[in-house]
Amino acid sequence: MVNEEQLRILRQGVAAWNRWRGKQPAIHPDLCGANLRFADLREADLSRAGLRGANLSDADLRGANLSGATLRGTDLFRADLFRANLSDADLHGANLRQADLTETNLRGANLSHADLVRAQLISTDLAGAMLTGSSVYGVSVWGIKVNELTKQQNFIITDHDEPVITVDNIKVAQFIHLLLNNQEIREVIDTITSKAVLILGRFSEERKPVLDTLREALRKHDYLPILFDFPPLPNQATLGTIKTLASMARFVIADLTDARSVLQELQAVVPAFPAVAVRLMIRKSEHEYGMLDEIRLHRSVVEDTYEYEDTDKVIASIRENIIAPAEAKVEELRRLIRPVAR
Repeated sequence: MVNEEQLRILRQGVAAWNRWRGKQPAIHPDLCGANLRFADLREADLSRAGLRGANLSDADLRGANLSGATLRGTDLFRADLFRANLSDADLHGANLRQADLTETNLRGANLSHADLVRAQLISTDLAGAMLTGSSVYGVSVWGIKVNELTKQQNFIITDHDEPVITVDNIKVAQFIHLLLNNQEIREVIDTITSKAVLILGRFSEERKPVLDTLREALRKHDYLPILFDFPPLPNQATLGTIKTLASMARFVIADLTDARSVLQELQAVVPAFPAVAVRLMIRKSEHEYGMLDEIRLHRSVVEDTYEYEDTDKVIASIRENIIAPAEAKVEELRRLIRPVAR
């Protein structure tokens, strides 16, 4: 039960409350079941307070210190917790629907089975937090901080009146929610996975027409060309970008002309994505690098390298020499991974 004397002090305002807390540092306030709806509790020291079952809906808790507080089953509907400190707080089963948790410190907090439906988690610190079984339908997640101690399991991504779907990652939960509830996003993803063609190469100014014409020719064949022009000195960030793009592509076209760095990237990318077809091409006047032999050993790479003389011949024979071999490899790889019917 709520301590009426402590509640009376709190109702006098944050300044009076914080003065009292400063004089009574050993006391753990008992505000269990208190009705604090719409309360202005900005910067309030509620650390280690008992707030089990309290009504804090629509409360202004910006910058408040709730570290170590007990908030089991507490109603925090639409509460503003911007930059509040809830580290090590117990929020098991708390109602955080539509709450603003922007830049909130939830390190080590227990949010298991909490209701986070349509809550905002922007730059929220969830390192070491327990999130098992939380409801996250419509949650907004951007730039959150998690670590190996963050427990992410059984997030419920559907609303209360829908069949239950669970996932084990809060960022994935947001993505799948968007996928299930937004036809346009589904269409975009279908377009990327069925039509995207990643073009790798090093295109100098004099060779820019090769890029432009190849890209335009792919468009005419109803593909979605994605160009990656390698920097002279690729780094780990470059590798990460190319891996992300390759994972989404229907197939990859790699022009090895004047592009030693492309070989280095292919050595990292081809083994990582064995189900993504790769079509190699090179200008006839160029020398094939020895490393190509190792790359060709992978089943995803079309066996021969297409050698071209000039841009016009590339475009004139793009279906025969680039698209058809790449699509044949796509189908071959699909047959290999398709389950055999029994």
